[in-house]
Amino acid sequence: MAVPLNILIIAISLIALSPLCSCSKAYGSGDYLFPQFYDHSCPKAQEIVQSIVAKAFAQDPRMPASLLRLHFHDCFVKGCDASILLDNSGTIISEKRSNPNRNSARGFELIEEIKQALEQECPETVSCADILALAARDSTVITGGPSWEVPLGRRDARGASLSGSNNDIPAPNSTFQTILTKFKRQGLTLVDLVSLSGSHTIGNSRCTSFRQRLYNQSGNGKPDQTLNQYYAYGLRKQCPRSGGDQKLFFLDFATPFKFDNHYFKNLIMYKGLLSSDEVLFTKNRESRELVKLYAENQEAFFEQFAKSMVKMGNISPLTGGRGEIRRICRRVNHAY
Repeated sequence: MAVPLNILIIAISLIALSPLCSCSKAYGSGDYLFPQFYDHSCPKAQEIVQSIVAKAFAQDPRMPASLLRLHFHDCFVKGCDASILLDNSGTIISEKRSNPNRNSARGFELIEEIKQALEQECPETVSCADILALAARDSTVITGGPSWEVPLGRRDARGASLSGSNNDIPAPNSTFQTILTKFKRQGLTLVDLVSLSGSHTIGNSRCTSFRQRLYNQSGNGKPDQTLNQYYAYGLRKQCPRSGGDQKLFFLDFATPFKFDNHYFKNLIMYKGLLSSDEVLFTKNRESRELVKLYAENQEAFFEQFAKSMVKMGNISPLTGGRGEIRRICRRVNHAY
């Protein structure tokens, strides 16, 4: 029996509205992001981002970790809106000057290179916030980590928050509870905290970020007792009590350029570089069990990391008519 035309039209409409697009509800937003956002307006967008990230990795193996960190530091301040990319201007105090970002955040020039390529392909279409999200995913994949569909459709902020950057991003010497509280404020859970911390399987940290663990962790002139003494001895030879603040050390000494689960294995051996890493194993029973799980089961870590990255990327995006699509990522459009 033939299906009546009116019922057929309704069915087709329902299919079009069905969640086949893997739409992702954004935390703190009434709108949805979805991976196919640029399929018609800029179909080569993801290919362009991936290509430039791959080229950068070949020239600088540190770059993937830097791009992941940019996305994280962006999303934790006013949501994933590319506010971290803005330079100082008459009305904007840049987040680049905050304590978590000053002398350490990098990759800004590469984001501008990607943006320039996308502007040539499809002008005023792909946001800087989406570039950060895509570059973070591609950085994970190119270093051996998991892949995921990146929900897209973010727009760019017209302002920045220096105070937000100083206050909302967990510091390397924060207590476990402080870190967890800052994650929960963003709608993230303890599971997200542990899995996302696994991004420290690649990248570097400066001597100044962990020096107190080596010499004066609790204000008593003694090193951190949860730091392996032989590991600490080697670190002290390269990170003195004073001087050498900017000297870089691998966050994961075992496989520093490979995205894997060695970070968690290091924590079990009390060889986490930062205090904020090691507390995941020493200060909370639930997080300790997750560290052990991810150390034993890389697949479980990869699966949760991908889910948590999507969740983090959904923090309070600007969508619809809010914000703008910047033509240059380091400044708002009306600054021309």
